[in-house]
Amino acid sequence: MSTVVHSAQLVLGPRDGSVVDHGWVRFDGDRVTATGTGDGWRAAAADTVVDAGAVAGPGALLVPGFIDIHGHGGGGASYDDGADAIRAARALHRAHGTTRAVVSLVTAPLETLERRAAMVADLVTTDADILGSHLEGPFLDPSHKGAHDESLLREPVPHAVERLLEAGRGTVRQVTLAPELPGGLEAIRRVVAAGAAAAVGHTGADYAQCRAAFDAGATLLTHALNAMPGLHHREPGPVGAAAADPRVTVEVIADGVHLHPEVVRILFRAAPGRIALVTDAMAAAGAADGRYDLGSLEVDVVDAVARLTRGGAIAGSTLTQDAALRTAVAAGVPLADAVVALTATPALAIGRGSDLGSLASGFLADAVLLAADLSVRAVWVAGEATRSV
Repeated sequence: MSTVVHSAQLVLGPRDGSVVDHGWVRFDGDRVTATGTGDGWRAAAADTVVDAGAVAGPGALLVPGFIDIHGHGGGGASYDDGADAIRAARALHRAHGTTRAVVSLVTAPLETLERRAAMVADLVTTDADILGSHLEGPFLDPSHKGAHDESLLREPVPHAVERLLEAGRGTVRQVTLAPELPGGLEAIRRVVAAGAAAAVGHTGADYAQCRAAFDAGATLLTHALNAMPGLHHREPGPVGAAAADPRVTVEVIADGVHLHPEVVRILFRAAPGRIALVTDAMAAAGAADGRYDLGSLEVDVVDAVARLTRGGAIAGSTLTQDAALRTAVAAGVPLADAVVALTATPALAIGRGSDLGSLASGFLADAVLLAADLSVRAVWVAGEATRSV
């Protein structure tokens, strides 16, 4: 099956940088096979031809599929609740442009996390849009626990780290941990040796400790400025260390709750090409306000803001990635930079930069068609059209 989408502005990927006018893209099977501008698409005969302007209106924009490397659920379903819940949540986020995602798992007893990591490993073999798991805990600093059950937090001793990595059978993509905990730097080395990305997060680490973590192999900062010390003029902390290190990708939650929009703009300027826009979405994303569970903790969602019932800490978000795009652009982030932060940068952060995050020839044919107001009008996953919002 072949498809041509034409008459759109294109953001092909970071190698191209800017937005291309009057562009077109051809998919053959699950891959992008050609791109161009103007009427060149007419010579690329295809089974399906999509006029982007007719579907999305003037200013239609075609971009690579969004990739969320940090999210916990949506559509009323939590990723912690099993395969059916994961698929239900993924359907919600896919309709908002997230064509591939890492399944984030909140802190739980070790044996429960082993079981959940193994379940995600099974899903990776059957559901191509699921890229693996992210273990956000249990190796977190209790004083920066956020919406994690403090009673279940533990130090990253070697046998615990190995048990979780082995349970994932090579599909654990990211592990968030506090590097200042006893054994933290060794745990980072173990995670990286297993082929996963180590992330600094839920931490009280100072600048020097974060630098040591990045030197040990950590390459991600989990939801910058949340559940960690802020950026102080005499103590740069985790954000200062991450922004200064070209090896590190910085997660940003652009929902207007976790970060002020101006802070989002500042972070893009501080770490150009290294921002990954993530949702950190919990079950209430795309669902009604009310009472939800996040792991073992109760959450109240009021006016689409999720907070722990006890204590009031922010408990994930109700964000979708198309909304994150709109927030970033409204804050002054250039459109192409914001798109790269949803596509190529997260793909690179988990080792999938060679086949995801771009509309260049040879990449997987994941794409999102946006209207001029950056609302989603159509989505393709591996060349197949899926239901839009």
